[in-house]
Amino acid sequence: MRKFIAEFLGTFALVFAGTGAVIIDRQSHGAVTHVGVAITFGLVIMSMIYAFGETSGAHFNPAVSIAFTLARRFPLSQLGQYILSQVAGAVAASFVLKFMFPENAMVGTTLPAGSDMQSFILEFILTFFLMLVILNVALGSKEQGMFAGIAIGGVIGLEAMFAGPISGASMNPARSLSPALASGYTDHLWLYIVAPILGAALAVPIYGLLKPGKNQPGA
Repeated sequence: MRKFIAEFLGTFALVFAGTGAVIIDRQSHGAVTHVGVAITFGLVIMSMIYAFGETSGAHFNPAVSIAFTLARRFPLSQLGQYILSQVAGAVAASFVLKFMFPENAMVGTTLPAGSDMQSFILEFILTFFLMLVILNVALGSKEQGMFAGIAIGGVIGLEAMFAGPISGASMNPARSLSPALASGYTDHLWLYIVAPILGAALAVPIYGLLKPGKNQPGA
């Protein structure tokens, strides 16, 4: 139960701070800035990894949990509960933000600036590299573990910095699902669910090729 509560709280914080920064940036006519939004996403993930990493593994992302399961680092028996906890935390955060900012119709919803295919490819590639970094640092040596939050938060901030204006740089089905449900803008939701899952899944065999002899315990 502690693991599921940690995943709920961590994903709540991610969506509350990350999409909250998007909402407040619009409310304040750009006071946060795009760079500020990207940094917010990176910092909140970094903070939550250090807060809950030892409790739940700090997934906060259904695509990450699925990829860890495919890599045999996470038990299939807990996958459904992890995803449910993550989605519940994200949805709770989005509805809190909707209550706080009722005049903001989008509530931080991720939408493609161009074509669906353009954003699909971006989300696929972004999540692939994010998961590749996670696989390399999340269960590495003690020194790597100490800096895992910085590495993962840094990648998220970097990718949000350059790809955010086009695809929203979600890389997380729960992060996109929750504001879409709260706002009702679900037309493009499929790509923010499918692309991150496929991108994260592809990172698993590629990691296996790069680290053929690595066999580490489950999360």
